Amino acid sequence: MTTDILSGILIPFAGTSLGAACVFVMRRNSMNRIVQKALTGFAAGVMVAASIWSLLIPAMNQSAELGKLAFLPAAVGFWLGILFLLFLDHIIPHLHMGAETAEGLHTQLKRTTMLVLAVTLHNIPEGMAVGVVYAGYRMGNGDITAMGAFALALGIAIQNLPEGAIISMPLRSEGMSKGKAFICGVLSGIVEPIGALLTVAAAGFIVPVLPYLLSFAAGAMIYVVVEELIPEMSEGAHSNVGTLLFAAGFTVMMMLDVALG
Repeated sequence: MTTDILSGILIPFAGTSLGAACVFVMRRNSMNRIVQKALTGFAAGVMVAASIWSLLIPAMNQSAELGKLAFLPAAVGFWLGILFLLFLDHIIPHLHMGAETAEGLHTQLKRTTMLVLAVTLHNIPEGMAVGVVYAGYRMGNGDITAMGAFALALGIAIQNLPEGAIISMPLRSEGMSKGKAFICGVLSGIVEPIGALLTVAAAGFIVPVLPYLLSFAAGAMIYVVVEELIPEMSEGAHSNVGTLLFAAGFTVMMMLDVALG
């Protein structure tokens, strides 16, 4: 595995870790609700744009030989990704920010543990997305360039910065020490490089079904956005800040993908 692939895979994880480190520099133990909405909206915008430009469009381009049915692998993979995250959502015990009732299988896990699991759950498709794109690049797929893969990794890293803070700060407000809150924030993102590395290692098996896997990752990310991030950025008193930052995140990721891809 080349250095550029390895460093690209680790970029999103670095974003999560830097975001989690905010717990050491912010004076308050909890994050302002408006700021949290803004950061969640930004992350959602990045994920939607990445799903379209970095995953769904390349998936359809790689199926061009199917003619008018070029959408078929993308549509099938997209729905498989949606259903996969729906399945995980029902079996993994987790607690969304601001919620009182946990989702998934009933368990006696601590509240803080389930908060971490909620973020870990939606980091899974991000790791898959980076891994699938770098696997395609590793095997010489002409539709995936080094800069295009880097653009996706950088975009996810940017949206992971606020995500790291969003998990570590609430854990601090739950009474956890700064060190433990930071470690939990970092661990919530560890599934990304692990999943990406495993995907790249299996690149030879992945390339024949790459359009399906690209769109699978897109479906999984869209599920997270609609099921979790949009409700979080919209709950409580009416505010347009989440919507505006969603547009900002979407624009940033779109520009990165087009400019670098």
